[in-house]
Amino acid sequence: MDAKISTSFRELCGRHGLAVTHQRQVLYEAMQRMHGHPSPEDVYHRVRKRIPSISLATVYKNIHLFIESGILREVSLHHGSLRVERNEHPHHHLICTVCKSITDIDEIYLGLSAKPSRLPGGFLAERYAVDILGRCKSCQT
Repeated sequence: MDAKISTSFRELCGRHGLAVTHQRQVLYEAMQRMHGHPSPEDVYHRVRKRIPSISLATVYKNIHLFIESGILREVSLHHGSLRVERNEHPHHHLICTVCKSITDIDEIYLGLSAKPSRLPGGFLAERYAVDILGRCKSCQT
């Protein structure tokens, strides 16, 4: 276990009002080492190597807890399956409709500099997330 990740996880939980448990710490550490936007199933397969008795339901429950507390963010709410990310820098996503890969794209490429917090009908925007659907380079061939 990486001492730096362990300490930062304890501090992160403290800031977000979560109790530190062994399972949560192992889940967090696994996700820190995973690239991209892992699904709960991806995390589950990685974590089972360290905690063979963990269930997929426990992984889902803790990922949802991390999302609700603000430790993680959920990628697109409507593209098929739950995917999470750690990237807190303002960005959006390129989603391949064929292989379902998700790639981050900096918002500067989309020209989205002005983002009002109040929208028509009194809607209060908390976060902007644009999904650009298409085909990745690999799936175009």
